[in-house]
Amino acid sequence: MEPTVFSLEDARLHRRLKTYRDRLDRVLAANQQAITRLFQTGSLFTKEGTRAGRDLLLAHQHLLRVVTLLDRLSHTGDVPAPKQAIEVDAIFGELDDLLEKTGQLTEKTGALFRNRVE
Repeated sequence: MEPTVFSLEDARLHRRLKTYRDRLDRVLAANQQAITRLFQTGSLFTKEGTRAGRDLLLAHQHLLRVVTLLDRLSHTGDVPAPKQAIEVDAIFGELDDLLEKTGQLTEKTGALFRNRVE
């Protein structure tokens, strides 16, 4: 019986992708909640609400780019996954930047509601 060989590099990449997918799910949920809150409160029709809505739309565009990058890394897209570690690290760096920008945009909307409560 031949021994099974596992690639630690592939295992690390798989774990890293799972971590990013989990993070993406949390950010998508927060973005969706913020959009829903804008609609439910009617704030979308105010000047601040309209600005927040545009920020959330931009955040959603960032999230779509994150999904595309994750698909590229996990070999599910039409584009072959990068093979060299430097390419993979560059994509993960871009993922971090996009998720950070998305979080900042979603936080702006949260600040809008906190200011209204105070």
